Amino acid sequence: MPSTNTEGSSSQGKASGGAMPPGMIMGPDGKPCKICTAFRNWKPGTTNYTEPVGSPASGKQTQTNPTSSFAGFAALASGTASVAPNTSTQAQNSSAYSRPDEPPPGCPPDVEQLGRATWTFLHTTAAYYPEKPTPTQRANMLMLLRSLPILYPCTWCAQDFGEDIEKNPPDVSGRVALSKWLCERHNEVNSKLGKKKFDCAKVDERWKDGPPDGSCD
Repeated sequence: MPSTNTEGSSSQGKASGGAMPPGMIMGPDGKPCKICTAFRNWKPGTTNYTEPVGSPASGKQTQTNPTSSFAGFAALASGTASVAPNTSTQAQNSSAYSRPDEPPPGCPPDVEQLGRATWTFLHTTAAYYPEKPTPTQRANMLMLLRSLPILYPCTWCAQDFGEDIEKNPPDVSGRVALSKWLCERHNEVNSKLGKKKFDCAKVDERWKDGPPDGSCD
């Protein structure tokens, strides 16, 4: 994922003809990107939006960039998907801007829900990948992983993942190697977001076997 020193969304908002609410992410088309933005930060009709205290347009510096919306793609599925909010700022802003953390049931996913689901799918798929895959299985797994930078709906997430796998090519030689590779890629993203890294020695416990105490049996 992009580093956290990316410019804030205020300049992007001006380019689109209106002030951008904090946390809203611009798409490559220069318009607000719904699937790139956490639901709590999505507010349609930005032209009538009043900038709350702490936003870039209010005159107080706030880091608002694509990385903040990538928490979903970065977070381990067992944990929270978002960077912890500033509660004092939230209290100041509550009268002007308030959204629930996730879309209501039946709504399209936001970037965080999509991220959690994607990581769950990838880690679980790796956990059940063959120990000795056939050439066809290896080729299909490579196609799956390399399709993500092309097809993943969140453009910024896809771009960052694509850059990562170019530097660290997928290891599809077997189940253990693939699970370790995915865990390391996930931890790369977690590191960029300042999140705790997952112990890659526990991938089977998390995604296949469950904890030794049998609590998941």
